[in-house]
Amino acid sequence: MAASIVTRFAPSPTGFLHLGHAMSALFAWRRAREAGGRFLLRLEDIDAGRCRPDYAAAILEDLAWLGLDWDGEVRVQSEHMVEYRAVLEALSARGLLYPCFCTRAEIAREIAAIGHAPHGADGPLYPGTCRRLSADERAARIARGEAHALRLDTVAAMAATGPLTAEEEDEGTVAVDPASRFGDVVLARKDMPASYHLCVTHDDAVQGITLVTRGHDLRPATHLHRLLQALMSWPVPRWHHHPLLTGADGTRLAKRDAALSLRALRAAGRSAAEVRALAGFPG
Repeated sequence: MAASIVTRFAPSPTGFLHLGHAMSALFAWRRAREAGGRFLLRLEDIDAGRCRPDYAAAILEDLAWLGLDWDGEVRVQSEHMVEYRAVLEALSARGLLYPCFCTRAEIAREIAAIGHAPHGADGPLYPGTCRRLSADERAARIARGEAHALRLDTVAAMAATGPLTAEEEDEGTVAVDPASRFGDVVLARKDMPASYHLCVTHDDAVQGITLVTRGHDLRPATHLHRLLQALMSWPVPRWHHHPLLTGADGTRLAKRDAALSLRALRAAGRSAAEVRALAGFPG
């Protein structure tokens, strides 16, 4: 039923919103409102080194100025770290996580020594060095206090779930293949106790999101998110990936494009209606 649609906008408070963010927010908001559903707002602030309270406050102010309203309280990820740790513990208890002691430099050297490495959504895939460590060696290195990340054993995870599919609004049913897209992805590390991928799929389940709307650049993430949903028996939403808004030079907008931030456009005298039109939502 249309009334059951729940969408969300989930920015990270690492800078001011720009026109591209406005487009994404308006897209999700309009889909929910036209269907008589719910539109939720979430602040993905797990990157403590880059996220700032003033940016978080600016997001709420800019969205309200743009004419968007949201249902319920804003979910702030940094307030829910206990929940994310519980997910990591559940995956670990099933033998689906392993500690990785490799630095980025060590990974790069190993890939160079191999002479090649499959490429995924984020570049060369991790070659699996620490997956091959024995349980005793892992325990000994952890006992010595060696820094490590937690990686998902993606092949083992896929063996546990079996073949999976996702529902893309513009493509229909698509097969997912997280192993070739992400390999053994990091789900936690010292400077970020839970990864974007883990937090976003957990929160979509908790908030009852039924339609995930986001830019085309995040389409590959659906493969990994669908796997995590299956592993944790979370509800499975549908996905819609919309085109990205680009600047005059054809490149995607980024937070460094200060001239196109909603703050700058507002200061330059642009009205909310004009900004909505610039973002592709006139009227």
